[in-house]
Amino acid sequence: MRSLLMLAAAVALAAGCKDKGESPSGRGASTGEVEIQGAGATFPYPLYSKWIAEYQKIDPQVRINYQSIGSGGGIRQIVERTVDFGASDAPMTEAELGKAPARLLHIPMTLGAVVITYNLPGVAGALQLSPEIIAGIFLGEIKTWNAPPVAAMNPQAKLPAAAITVVHRSDGSGTTAVFTEYLARVSATWKGKVGAGKSVKFPLGIGAKGNEGVSGQVKTTPGSIGYVELAYAKQTGLAYAALKNRAGSVVPPTLENIAAAAASEVASMPEDLRLSIVDAPGKTAYPISAFTYILVYQDQKDTRKAKAIARFLWWATHDGQSLGPPLDYARLPAQVLPKVEAGLRKLQSNAQLLLSSDEVRGGQAR
Repeated sequence: MRSLLMLAAAVALAAGCKDKGESPSGRGASTGEVEIQGAGATFPYPLYSKWIAEYQKIDPQVRINYQSIGSGGGIRQIVERTVDFGASDAPMTEAELGKAPARLLHIPMTLGAVVITYNLPGVAGALQLSPEIIAGIFLGEIKTWNAPPVAAMNPQAKLPAAAITVVHRSDGSGTTAVFTEYLARVSATWKGKVGAGKSVKFPLGIGAKGNEGVSGQVKTTPGSIGYVELAYAKQTGLAYAALKNRAGSVVPPTLENIAAAAASEVASMPEDLRLSIVDAPGKTAYPISAFTYILVYQDQKDTRKAKAIARFLWWATHDGQSLGPPLDYARLPAQVLPKVEAGLRKLQSNAQLLLSSDEVRGGQAR
């Protein structure tokens, strides 16, 4: 948790304090600084925090402030144009895109995993869970940790007879969208009774805000189970399960298995880059993997700010990818990068392109 707090502090330093002399557009009247506001998904927050802190060193004139408020909030704010970019783990729906005043682009930034995390004192080693067990627990059909389906899949574990306490997100969440899409794909009962989306009515459990809130609630509640992004489980020292995938293999959420899920689906990535890799085929594919996206308007009014955003996104999707694995995020697949570059080259300000061929070199915008 300390690492997350340090990263948050780094973002605060990168964002800085708004000078009294700044213009409404966010440009420093006397310093030449550009201030960029972003908001959205908590899923990639640890990595975005690191990127922002490192990019501040590369271009000290650019100050980026990212608020980790959940994908639902990020989509709402970018549609309302109260931020310069939004962030979401789940691609926007056609209905959501229809509410935007202009064309929004989806830029895949990294890959992560939603893990099933739990608090079971005295139980050593990672539990193994099947789709049926996960759906049964979150539907309230499996009520205790030593229930026969759980015990049968974990014969070596000394499972207690304790009641299971479910913890879920209380806010509009891309992590929830990814998790419930998985449940809807593997359980007809879940699909019929609950469905999938950023906000759903869970049949039972305790609600908590953000990946931070869910991981904190699980950590302080013995017998609990929840779903969070992998980095949050690792940073808080929580146990997480290995999951049985579509091919029948039981796989942990390693970076290699997350990348395998993406590799099995990227050939079908559409031109607008919105792609789900949930429940992907493949023997080693981790089944609750996802891209996470930055949402940005294709044509922006403030040219100086727009160019700063374009250069930051180019850097993050190229040089910045090396910062992902140490924080438990997988690099963008090599097959996806040309599509990301094509998306970034569409960025404009007042109908003028922001990244021409002579402005990018070696993966970093000049």
